[in-house]
Order: sequence, then C-alpha cells, then structure tokens
Amino acid sequence: MMRTYPLQASRMFNTPLLVHPGKAEIICRAVGRRVLGAQFEIRAPQAGVLGEPIRDDTNYDWFTGEENSSLQSVRRVGNVAVLEIEGTLVAKGKWTGAYSGMTSYEGINAQVSDLRADAGVSAVVLEVDSFGGEVAGVFDCADQIAALAAEKPVIAILTDHACSAGFLLASAARSIIVPRTGMVGSIGVISMHVDMSRALDEAGLTVTILAAGKNKADGSPYAPLPDATAEKFRTEMEALRDLFAEAVGRYRGDRLPKAKALATEAETYVGQAAVDAGLADAVANPTEAFRAFVTEMAG
Repeated sequence: MMRTYPLQASRMFNTPLLVHPGKAEIICRAVGRRVLGAQFEIRAPQAGVLGEPIRDDTNYDWFTGEENSSLQSVRRVGNVAVLEIEGTLVAKGKWTGAYSGMTSYEGINAQVSDLRADAGVSAVVLEVDSFGGEVAGVFDCADQIAALAAEKPVIAILTDHACSAGFLLASAARSIIVPRTGMVGSIGVISMHVDMSRALDEAGLTVTILAAGKNKADGSPYAPLPDATAEKFRTEMEALRDLFAEAVGRYRGDRLPKAKALATEAETYVGQAAVDAGLADAVANPTEAFRAFVTEMAG
C-alpha cells in the first residue's frame, strides 16, 4: 500500500504559493504521486511567529550525544554576516540552512533579530538561491530584512536564483547582485488544484462532502473545480500579486516601482536583462562580489 503525506500535500496544493511555476511542476512530477497516493495530471493555472519558538527547539547530535539548538548561528567573515536564503521557503520550522533543502521564514526572522542586536556585525550579505515558496510569513519576513537593511548595509548576492518569494526577500536588501546566469523575478502567485474525482471513480469510491456554508468546500479535491470558484481564487491571487508588487516597489523605489513590477507579468530575467529591467543592480561573479563587499566593509 502506498503511503500518503497529508501534511506535505496541504503545503503544495490548494494554497497560493510564491514559487516559480517551473519549480512547482518539478515538485509535482517528482513527489506528486507519492504525496497524493494516485496518478495525476498537471494543468498550468492562468493567474499571473510569535515569540521566536524556534529558539527552544533542539536537534540531537548523534556524534556527541548532546542536544543543540536547531537555530543555526549565522556564518561570518570578519564583520560581515552571511544569511543563507536557499531552497524552498516555508513559513515555520527549524529549517534554516541549505542542507535540509528548505529555509523557514521563522528561522530567518530569528537570525535577523540576532544580527540587528549584534554590534559586532557591521554588514550582512543575503546569499539567495531559491525559486520561492509559501505565501504565509513571507511579507513579514521581508519587512524584517528591510528593517535590518535600514540599520546596516545589506546586499543580496544570488547563487543563482531569486524567484517569487526568493525575489521578494532579496528585494528588501539595499542592492541585488546577480551572476551572468542568475535568474530573478516571477513576481506572481500560483496555486495548484487537484481533481481526484476520476481516480475515485476508477477505485469504486464515492466521497460525500457535507459542508455548512456554501463556500466551505470550495476547492475540494474530490470534484472538478467549478469556473466560478476558479475565478474567485484567481481574484484572490491577483490581490496577493498586487501586495507582492507593492512591497517590491516600496523596497526598491524608483528602480522597480509597483507599476513596473506588475508590468513584468511574473516574467523572469537572466543576468544583465535583470539589471536592465530594474530587478537587480549589477552583474558579477558571486565570489568576487562577496570579497569586494567584505573588503569594503572592513575599511
């Protein structure tokens, strides 16, 4: 019997995501059947923490036999801290490093709080390599980074992608450095609905949905998505895209105002094209850009 993963499914489907659509499709094809427990068909959509509890979380070290805080300390080079924003971005969890394949906004917020209070940190580099992730928590996280950038020099160096939620976080830095092959943008929202009705028919199963409130079962995976419900979801996602563009415009100012961010229609840009479009500030080798910034901050 195939094991299903309802928690993972709830984070992937029937919820708006700030993630590059290509990455969303890869995730679906790689783990969709395992998560859903059935075959599936991909259809592209048309829509274009309080109290820092992570500090109390611990990991067990099998080598030392000790429990350590799961909140990683931020790596430093001289007086410059390197804050990693890599992999899939999620709202909550102890994932704060690339080793897990995910980074949580909860972890980033706690690290940013530490960096703001640490007098030994004069500047911060956001090392960004992410196709995006969840909407929940991303706007507050971006505001936390912006507050840090208002107090200390903060630049984002991409290695290689900053798409969707990844770009929103990068945009809160004072400047964005992109490699020649780096990709930025995807200022939009995507959601994936799963229609399992045919699979249920083939399995000889009937699901009866009992709901109080006419909209309670909207988006149910046990029936095709009605046009009216799909349109309602698109409207909600357009509102989120507007909020996304407004935040980017607030962070980047005249370089990428809200109207210009919306006009990208969730397009992505590579290298110099990103600079020309106002989504990045310079094209440079990430290692060289980092060395130059560390040297400048040490002077």
